Amino acid sequence: MSAGESGTGRRGREARRATRLSPKKIGVPFITRKIPLTEVLSLEGLQMIEANAEIILEEIGVEFRDDPEALRLWREAGADVQGQRVRIPKRMAWSLLQTAPSEFTQHARNPNRSVQIGGSNTVFAPVYGPPFVRDLEGGRRYGTIEDFRNFVKLAYLAPIMHHSGGTVCEPVDLPVNKRHLDMVYSHIRYSDKPFMGSVTAAERAADTVRMAEIVFGKEFVDRNTVLLALINSNAPLVYDGTMSGSLRTYAAANQACVISPFILSGAMSPVTAAGTLAQLLAEALAGMALTQLVRPGAPVVFGTFVSSISMQSGAPTFGSPEAMLMLTAAAQLARRLGVPFRTGGSLTASKIPDAQAAYESANTLLPTLLAGVNFVLHAAGWLEGGLCSSYEKFVMDADQLGMMQVIAEGIDLSEAAQAMDAIREVGPGSHHLGSAHTQLYFESAFFRSTIADNNSVEQWQAEGSLDAYQRANKLWKEMLASYEEPGLDPAIDEALQAFIAERKASVPDSNV
Repeated sequence: MSAGESGTGRRGREARRATRLSPKKIGVPFITRKIPLTEVLSLEGLQMIEANAEIILEEIGVEFRDDPEALRLWREAGADVQGQRVRIPKRMAWSLLQTAPSEFTQHARNPNRSVQIGGSNTVFAPVYGPPFVRDLEGGRRYGTIEDFRNFVKLAYLAPIMHHSGGTVCEPVDLPVNKRHLDMVYSHIRYSDKPFMGSVTAAERAADTVRMAEIVFGKEFVDRNTVLLALINSNAPLVYDGTMSGSLRTYAAANQACVISPFILSGAMSPVTAAGTLAQLLAEALAGMALTQLVRPGAPVVFGTFVSSISMQSGAPTFGSPEAMLMLTAAAQLARRLGVPFRTGGSLTASKIPDAQAAYESANTLLPTLLAGVNFVLHAAGWLEGGLCSSYEKFVMDADQLGMMQVIAEGIDLSEAAQAMDAIREVGPGSHHLGSAHTQLYFESAFFRSTIADNNSVEQWQAEGSLDAYQRANKLWKEMLASYEEPGLDPAIDEALQAFIAERKASVPDSNV
């Protein structure tokens, strides 16, 4: 092949990739699965876990610390409240959850990007919470508001990313008590996908609700879900006042709380899967039921973050078979409760996007899809056990998410897909490369990776012998270079900035 022909082919490939990455390509706003669910527990096993969770709630109880209002609500509902310990009578939590919707819409400011959470739907959202960021040249460093905006933009640009997420990285260059304002504003301005609210204090949750009201209108927010909020219990069996206070703020505003016990089995729960499942169900039930005490009918998601630890070092492990089993079983428990479910993602303990990261992420992501998870946080960008957001891994993970969408579609059994005309046309001993059927399906026949190199070794060497890490580095930079803002009504933008300025001026900077 001549140099000119090689350059033309390369330019053609780059043009096709640019088309696939176009920010104007909305694609599907969420995945609707058409494949059977994977299940690991029998009916008898599920009933055993549920019975044990009831024993935990009734005999051991859950503590709601530093939240007198939550204790008042439980006491008035008929729970046994002693100090900060709440013991919940048998079936009370289940009964309270009868008012929670089994499925709901989270509205985006672009209606074409609204997502349906629950049922047979799967929504992918980015990494959440890391204080550090990493890229190939800059290495590991503390996150900044510029990094935060970059990850919001990447999530907006990735067609397979259905959600803008929440704390895509922690902008440590801003005061702790004010950074939530810039973070929420970044989601609103630089993306038109749905997003998550602040939970680091009840007043910061209230600020998020107020900003949503500026964007959507107060009446619309009261009647519809426009925010998700991640509420973690402190395993074992504790909700602190920050989490329960934020929970009450969002539930009162009719916004969705994702109640997610954070559990590392062997440290924060028993080492066995059955013991861990009973504890996480009890913790989740207590939090979800509280949302209904605050406002019956408020949307709520059964979430969990559950993994194991190394019994040699005590460090968290990811992609383990035990975690896969617990993930899948928890999804079954959520379906029996009749509420949407959140867990999974592209999780790894690796420090860079290497083979360990790939294997561990794949061992979490595929079970996530097959188990029928509805809301998938940490779907892209997670490194180092959640301590680091990676630019390169973000686009590598997004590539895998595209594959999950293809798997979720199942096998097309339409008359055209059966291809009997093509088989008759080609007959024995020929090939299908030039058949009418192949020409018709040429552009859409197979998933096309944005990261993988499937060329000959000679062509790979001619193009610089780049590995996946290096190719991903080039890709995210190209994506950010192509970014165009989705546009925000100037009046709404002005009102948001005025609110932010007022809130920032009302209190001095603080690191707590």
